[in-house]
Parts: sequence; structure tokens; C-alpha cells
Amino acid sequence: QAQLVQSGGGLVQPGGSLRLSCAGSGFTFSDAPLSWYRQRAGKERELVASIATAHTTGYATSVKGRFTISRDNDKSTVDLQMNSLKPEDTAVYYCGALVGVGRDRVWGQGALVTVSS
Repeated sequence: QAQLVQSGGGLVQPGGSLRLSCAGSGFTFSDAPLSWYRQRAGKERELVASIATAHTTGYATSVKGRFTISRDNDKSTVDLQMNSLKPEDTAVYYCGALVGVGRDRVWGQGALVTVSS
């Protein structure tokens, strides 16, 4: 059974940094496009960053230059390094993977990131 388990999150001051990690199991990790989404209060879930199997990355305009997505296929992990955090980055963050031939979506359990002084 495909599964993603997240770690990280918490409270950080504006301008600070935080790293989220996500570990995959039950599927061929290296074959899966991976992504990080977030859902702010009262908003729909939105794509933050993505990384393809060939390690090509993409970012939402709002986080470009501040966030970095990376993957380690040997460890089956995908990370999101978040720098220069702003209060508007406060959200529940989810890692996601497209798994198998059918590209089924698998989600992590979510992690709350709060940026506040």
C-alpha cells in the first residue's frame, strides 16, 4: 500500500526557515512525480512546488526563490526547504505523489506551519 509520512512543521518567526520532509513506502519512489501543496485557512489546496522523476523542479510564483524542493530516491524522501518565511506562508502543508501506472494520487498526513512573531 502506497504511503507518505511527513515530518517537520511547527511555529517559526517571520524571516525564519523550516524544513519539511516526507518519506514514501509501498511504491517505486524513483518513478513517482512528487510535489508539495499547502492549504491556507479558508482557501483551496494549492501547488507550492513539484519535482519530476528527472529532478526537474517547478515553483509557485509566491515561493520562487525562497523554497527549494529536493528528492532523494535512495532514501525515498522528498523535502521542502522553506526560507525567508512570511506570515502568508502559514498553512497546512501536504506532500503528494503520483503513483503507479494509473498515476493515483497519494497524500501525506499534512503538517501545520505557522509563521508568526
